[in-house]
Amino acid sequence: MAMTPGPFSSDDDEVMATINTTPLVDVMLVLLIIFLITIPVVNTSIAVDLPRERHEVRAMKPENIVVSVDAQGGLYWFDTRLASSEALLERLKAVALRQPQPEVHIRGDRSGAYEGVGRVVQACQRAGIAKLAFVTEPPPRP
Repeated sequence: MAMTPGPFSSDDDEVMATINTTPLVDVMLVLLIIFLITIPVVNTSIAVDLPRERHEVRAMKPENIVVSVDAQGGLYWFDTRLASSEALLERLKAVALRQPQPEVHIRGDRSGAYEGVGRVVQACQRAGIAKLAFVTEPPPRP
């Protein structure tokens, strides 16, 4: 099968003004297939049960100990200001001997440094307190 070119004329030298869309359609179909294959793999790779936000209201028992840390790092045993972390540690050691051991609730000021709360946690750990809780404000209702 051979093709024989026809006679050349001056009309064949005109410029084609139309766009060939076949390569564009081919590229778009390839991209569509790639996206259709990869998207389900990304969305369902591993089944994980994610935690849900919950607000647990805890009853304040009279035997619970409340330690507060103000914005300047001052320590308070209920409403009494403590002189130092050592004074807090001595009180916590006495509380740790009780049976059943009471919970220690830490109230830290939002604008304060974490160092003050860290000192309370360290003192509770050194005293042997088993139950420790952080008191926060509940999230606003929508």
